[in-house]
Amino acid sequence: MAGVFILIPFSILLTEVILLNLKSTKLVMKKNSLSEILNTLKREDPIRKIAEKVIENVRISDDEGLRLYEKGELGFLGALANFCKERISGNHVFFNRNFHIEPTNICVFDCKFCSYSRLLKQKEDAWALSEEQILDLVKNYDGMPVTEVHIVGGVHPKMGLHYFAGLIKKIKLIRPDLHVKAFTAVELEYMCRKAKVSYEEGLKILKEHGQDSLPGGGAEIFDEAIRKEICEDKCTSAQWLEIHETAHRLGMPSNATMLYGHVEKYSHRIDHMQRLRNLQDKTKGFNCFIPLKFRNKDNQMSHITEVSVIEDLKNYAVARIFLDNFNHLKAYWPMIGRSTTQLSLNFGVDDVDGTIDDSTKIYSMAGAEDKNPKLTTQQLIKLIEGVGREAVERDTVYRAIKNYSASSAEIC
Repeated sequence: MAGVFILIPFSILLTEVILLNLKSTKLVMKKNSLSEILNTLKREDPIRKIAEKVIENVRISDDEGLRLYEKGELGFLGALANFCKERISGNHVFFNRNFHIEPTNICVFDCKFCSYSRLLKQKEDAWALSEEQILDLVKNYDGMPVTEVHIVGGVHPKMGLHYFAGLIKKIKLIRPDLHVKAFTAVELEYMCRKAKVSYEEGLKILKEHGQDSLPGGGAEIFDEAIRKEICEDKCTSAQWLEIHETAHRLGMPSNATMLYGHVEKYSHRIDHMQRLRNLQDKTKGFNCFIPLKFRNKDNQMSHITEVSVIEDLKNYAVARIFLDNFNHLKAYWPMIGRSTTQLSLNFGVDDVDGTIDDSTKIYSMAGAEDKNPKLTTQQLIKLIEGVGREAVERDTVYRAIKNYSASSAEIC
């Protein structure tokens, strides 16, 4: 989103958007305390009653979450989400030093929203890195203070469970301290099926070879009818949840995502988050939740208009309010852009992912603003501090490494 943003640091529980003109792409924000906003609502107003529950740390229902989507004013949602965020992580916003490796964009599946993957028969724009090329990418970071490698890509029929287990083992020999976060549930389901092992057996093999955690991709929307429409041939919602539950049981934490802004309705988003909330109650294994915006360039759903920045911010806010057992909410900046990421930090978001590197093409190929997504540590800190937040470098499981705020010597 290009344009001029007037960003005001927020130091209290606040925020009311009083003007959002997308034609001129100017945003003006006004401070308002949560109590002041509540006082504008009648006592019998259902929205006010929901807010009072949230303030008292009482879980809201599916119907109440849906009402927030349908009836909540953006400024009110931001203030309430900001309250939830600061109750958990104070003024901190987290990032890590990471890089991505995408072994291949060749994929056996044909998701309608995907601009990245290519079928095996499609030679144009397809790639498959050799093991040597992948290990060379890891070696490129020798002497650099990265803490995580994120490995995801297409589902290649010739890159199986044992191939990737051996690859991870070699990565760990090169960089023993590097956290390996690898393979979506979609990749893992296919790997295990091809290897004729259970999810537990497959994950144990990967863990024994050095894999530390799972990313959250492939969740899309759990509603089975929507899934049939946009990604019918990939793993089911039940399989996705089972794989993550199994990983948690084995001591492998993970993230969770939700693809929004396509053919789904608000009720489908609430259903999706409810299933995640239920699993988190059971396992406590999710590190964070990451809403992923549908981008419409060069895919089979290009006729669908992308949702507005207002919708992005609303979605972050409702997610933060509804997912009361998730400690962290991430805005993935390569997907929504740096400006919207900065705005999201006052709508419940407390994490901006990491430095990435320009190897990730999943969102640039779908029309994201950043064609070569890479930020230095200083650029990330500036992005965070630009809206009055404290930048905290973390590892993958949110152990604080360094608080970059000169005014605070304490790390949460």
